[in-house]
Amino acid sequence: MARKRKRKSRRRQEGRKILELVPQYSIESGEDKPVTAARKYIQAIGISPPALLIVKRNEHTTDRYFWAEKGLFGAQYVEENHFLFPSLRDLQPQPVKASVAVAK
Repeated sequence: MARKRKRKSRRRQEGRKILELVPQYSIESGEDKPVTAARKYIQAIGISPPALLIVKRNEHTTDRYFWAEKGLFGAQYVEENHFLFPSLRDLQPQPVKASVAVAK
């Protein structure tokens, strides 16, 4: 029996495209939990928001976090709710308005 494909959310796809435009940092968590490693890295380097942190937990697992003005968020949440983040509003593609020429 054929498996049904999962429908991809347009809103999440748009959020993923916007997050691709944000600076990305890849780190390894080491002994710390992934969130703690991300927070320590932000503090040590002095990263200013917006930024995306990709934390490698082990050879198979990575966690993605978004560093915003108001704190650290899971990247999946930000993809789905990118319109709630003011720093991402500037990166959103503006809809193209059709210009109508009026003949006089």
